[in-house]
Amino acid sequence: MSMIKFLDVKTKGDDRGHLVALEYKNDIPFDIKRVYYLTDTKEGVPRGFHAHRELVQVAVCVSGRCLMKLDNGSLKEEVWLDSPDKVIVIDKMIWHEMHEFSTDCVLLVLASEVYDERDYIRDYTAFKELLGASEIDVI
Repeated sequence: MSMIKFLDVKTKGDDRGHLVALEYKNDIPFDIKRVYYLTDTKEGVPRGFHAHRELVQVAVCVSGRCLMKLDNGSLKEEVWLDSPDKVIVIDKMIWHEMHEFSTDCVLLVLASEVYDERDYIRDYTAFKELLGASEIDVI
């Protein structure tokens, strides 16, 4: 069973362009307390490499693409975020990494909480110990 949760968002549009709306309660499964986005990521420089104890996030590339790698301690999965209507949920206690950013990538993230450094787990070994996980299956 996949740990990747896609939001079912609708794209509306016509010959003038497209609109994707993300609404609290209808689309986003939490109160949005923080919004941030990554831009101008240097070629070949990955980001992330952490998990959160309590924070839940929604991520979407509104422009360009990046490879999202997710790990719940038992399973590792990868997904390309390469369309503004391809929106994923990054649940708490999911190790996540972003790789292979395109030069035009704008990665938008909606978060359930404000920034709190104490919520971060930045060491993979500590993450695994917190989970009490054993071997990892890669798909």
